[in-house]
Amino acid sequence: MTDLWPAPFASGPITHTQVVPGSKSMTNRAYILAALAGEPSTIAGALRSRDTDLMRGALEAMGTQFSESPDGTLEVRPAPLRGAEVDCGLAGTVMRFLPPVAAFADGAVLFDGDEQARQRPISTILDALRRLGVRVAGDGLPFTVHGVGRAEGGLVDIDASGSSQFVSGLLLAAPRFERGVTVRHTGGTLPSMPHVEMTVDMLAHAGVRVTAAGNTWSVAPQPIGGRTWTIEPDLSNATPFLAAAAVTGGVVRVPNWPISTTQPGDVIRDILDRMGCEVELHAAGATHDLEVRGPQRGTLRGIRIDMGDIGELAPTVAALATQATTASELTGIAHLRGHETDRLKALTEEINRLGGNCEELPDGLRIHPAPLQPGTWHSYADHRMATAGAIIGLTTRGVKVENIATTAKTLPGFADMWSGMVGA
Repeated sequence: MTDLWPAPFASGPITHTQVVPGSKSMTNRAYILAALAGEPSTIAGALRSRDTDLMRGALEAMGTQFSESPDGTLEVRPAPLRGAEVDCGLAGTVMRFLPPVAAFADGAVLFDGDEQARQRPISTILDALRRLGVRVAGDGLPFTVHGVGRAEGGLVDIDASGSSQFVSGLLLAAPRFERGVTVRHTGGTLPSMPHVEMTVDMLAHAGVRVTAAGNTWSVAPQPIGGRTWTIEPDLSNATPFLAAAAVTGGVVRVPNWPISTTQPGDVIRDILDRMGCEVELHAAGATHDLEVRGPQRGTLRGIRIDMGDIGELAPTVAALATQATTASELTGIAHLRGHETDRLKALTEEINRLGGNCEELPDGLRIHPAPLQPGTWHSYADHRMATAGAIIGLTTRGVKVENIATTAKTLPGFADMWSGMVGA
């Protein structure tokens, strides 16, 4: 029987403080860099979720040693990499970041994952590895990287318009290639540039110099340093809670919001401000809290925005748009068709299923105000689709979200956090 979660309805404004666990994107990049480093690393605040557990489990299977202290701090000891079997689940970071790492294993590394993962674009990274001197069997999941402990490297042209993870995956392992790696993006608009900037910043923290010019990144062969990594809260996972303030006219505060960050989720501050919220950062000791105060219920404004750099926020913003008094257009996000599901098609179908007015555009969505009605919101095994349904359920009675457990991909315990916020 399909698992349906009754999304809590908020009869009045929500007032809540929500602590958000660590960033998935930063955690998995830190795991990769720690595994490839020349000495041990320490990671504080790492996220525990399905995606990060899959990354850790894969690296452990390949020989990297993880040990955890009582406070959750991890010590990561690099070791010679070996052949293994890797379960990618539905995690893009695992299926796109680990194949370049597997080139340095002494043995074959077999990659497979969820049935749905076999539809996600992956051939770009596999073809790139072949051009860099790595033997790869297969063009999609399942595939095998035949590592021999070393790889030549050099210049590689790729079309990363489907995902910036192709660039990040090559850059993270680039220092280990004998000739280094130069990645040149030759396709259309490169989506999610903040994630590439995050990769470059984290490489710099590990002592690796990246030379960037336009759509080209070069990394010479050089050591990766063991470091102490402090993982920021996952700002994209914070956005549904902040959206709760926006749609109910309430006040939600998220502690430990970074003042300077490469996380795309930080842009939610500007989005909510443009939609009519009051958004403030408050000093709280050595850190800051972000506070969002929503407008009077039923007065949220629509927004027209290019989300090419921040596509992961699109499900949250689409849910907000269904509650707005004017039309919204979210553009620059054609690449979302290759995420956990085709998010543009899924959002359109689910919003319209509840009586909304959502039109799929060639590169985005157009959403007009329309009264919503009770019904089932399907998640498509996509964590951000599930949280979008929860947002809509705050102001529409009788919404049931299918498979809310899929949120464990990046935010275990979401349903309990959400119900606690609403007081359900």
